[in-house]
Amino acid sequence: MRIILAPAKKMIENNDDFNHKDLPVFLKRSEALLNEMKGMTFHELKKMWNCSDKIAKENQIRLQMMDLKKGLAPALFSYVGLAYQYMAPDIFTENELEYVQNHLRILSGFYGVIKPFDGIRSYRLEMQQALPKIGNLYDFWKDTIYKEVMDKDRIVINLASKEYSKCIEDYLTDKDIYINIVFGELKNGKVIQKGNMAKMARGEMVRWMAEHAITSIKEIKNFNMHYYFEEKYSSDREFVFIRGD
Repeated sequence: MRIILAPAKKMIENNDDFNHKDLPVFLKRSEALLNEMKGMTFHELKKMWNCSDKIAKENQIRLQMMDLKKGLAPALFSYVGLAYQYMAPDIFTENELEYVQNHLRILSGFYGVIKPFDGIRSYRLEMQQALPKIGNLYDFWKDTIYKEVMDKDRIVINLASKEYSKCIEDYLTDKDIYINIVFGELKNGKVIQKGNMAKMARGEMVRWMAEHAITSIKEIKNFNMHYYFEEKYSSDREFVFIRGD
């Protein structure tokens, strides 16, 4: 079983509490992206990142100094968005850290697929963005992300946003078991999803799965941290969890 999760835009550069174990599997591809970004002008980068002058300048300087084999920190502790805050990996036990290393895969426009203890640098490149020469990142990565994520069980639990889960969904076969997880609230008989609440719940579900060493699809339905499984709105391939009072 593999769990897929999107990265967070907000990152920290270093973490002294944990050491990385490996390098990302697609590092050569990341180097190609980095080299093109280093050759882009300030205005090209600012337009691609859709950010302020200050943020664009800070990230351009970071790009020029970036070495993908130095100054690395484990990916799991480098992202600080809502999902990662609510996952709270810094309080994981050794067994829980081993669980996420084996089962969790973070999808990335820059690195492709990242294991929790892969050493990475802070970067700014989202999957829906495109580079002048390399072009669309979905075309750049093609089915490599899908192939890397799939293990012998061919079971994927989707906790990623649509922007990133598309990298898997576009290549699914009849042999694959792909479970989409939805977190929402009931309003007038309809399931309404709220972005930030869903991000928090995704992180909490990863933590809960690690705490309980979840290895079967059926067990996922027992998740009950602020949400409960609602069979009425669910299907074999989509599990809907409704926020409780």
